[in-house]
Amino acid sequence: MRLAVELYGTVIGTLEGDRRTFDFTATSAGLERFGLASQVLSTTIPLVMRAPRHHAARRRNWFTELLPEGDQLDHMVAAAGLRRGDTPAFLARYGRDVAGALQIWDLDDPTEPRKPALRTLDEAQVRELLTDPIGSPLANAPERGKSSLAGVQPKIVLTRQSNGWAQALGGYPTTHILKPQLQGARLSTIYDEEYGARLARVVGLADFGARVQVFDGLPALVIERYDRRDGQRVHQEDFNQVLGAGGNEKYQEYGGVVSFARIAGELDRAGLGSELPRLARMVTFAVAIGNLDLHAKNLSVLHPVDRDASLAPAYDVVPQAHLPGSDGRLAMSVNGVYRHRAVTRADIAEEVRSWGLRSAGEVVEQSLVAVRQAATEETPLDGAHRGMQEDVLRSVENLLAHRGAGEG
Repeated sequence: MRLAVELYGTVIGTLEGDRRTFDFTATSAGLERFGLASQVLSTTIPLVMRAPRHHAARRRNWFTELLPEGDQLDHMVAAAGLRRGDTPAFLARYGRDVAGALQIWDLDDPTEPRKPALRTLDEAQVRELLTDPIGSPLANAPERGKSSLAGVQPKIVLTRQSNGWAQALGGYPTTHILKPQLQGARLSTIYDEEYGARLARVVGLADFGARVQVFDGLPALVIERYDRRDGQRVHQEDFNQVLGAGGNEKYQEYGGVVSFARIAGELDRAGLGSELPRLARMVTFAVAIGNLDLHAKNLSVLHPVDRDASLAPAYDVVPQAHLPGSDGRLAMSVNGVYRHRAVTRADIAEEVRSWGLRSAGEVVEQSLVAVRQAATEETPLDGAHRGMQEDVLRSVENLLAHRGAGEG
């Protein structure tokens, strides 16, 4: 199988081989446009004439990490009649609209590259897609749906037009992620995430919109894709891809492949050391609001075509410490501490200081003060976890007073 890897209108490389041996090779067109050793694709996969063989497994992992996870992956594999674990075949089927700006398609398929199109939807049709993860996984239409997006939580991806919503066909860029309201213990999740996203915007860690909208009686969280700008794709990679972690290795306790220190180190190595204060603010924010799920796939690097790379906005920020049955453990440790309730302001500062950031204490304190002000002024929507605002404020006050985040 030979797949084209297209980025910003240029086929920068190809994927060739079967599911065990496939590898990425840069094209002369990619090298000519972006330059030798360009990091436009990835900080760890530079465009070179001959990629080192001993990094082939890491390159395979990078592309595999474009795939969904859990049930979402199973549904998409079944719908297309694919074999689980066959990354090239999956990308040939669903790779025209993925996270970031890549478009991946089969060079040997005479119908590719297909002409993108849209199918206008009414509210009832959006609801139908939200509630049909098996028949229309990620809102992909049979045959013509070409979208993939990492993650476990049920969701669909759609395109917002001036006159309403549309289903993306043939690789048309989707612009929004929609997450339906879940039942049982997760009933408040979309409202909790809306509050987390709103706080992130207020403190300057996010710049995309997130709102709850009702579709034919079904509430859903509607999130603007931060990897889209004016309807156009902006390339990105998450830190599982950067660090060579696969699947559940996004959690530090699964093999120790990822950590905040390793992420900071990769930023510095890639010439993005100026982003370390922002990373420190994101870690502080996660502890302050009780977001236990700040794992390596929830931190990313943006690679715009017209400006320098940067740390992506904070996303998937959900207060979770209140969830029943939660073990209260962070996805990645802070200064070696995994139990959220035990993390202190000193732990956050020491974690950040270990990255080489001299202003660690000042950055942490300023971040906590900003979160306290935001949480004081912003009230959760009806439907959010009862007492969420008080929970966040209690956590922030504990941290400011040098107590564990979950004390009291």
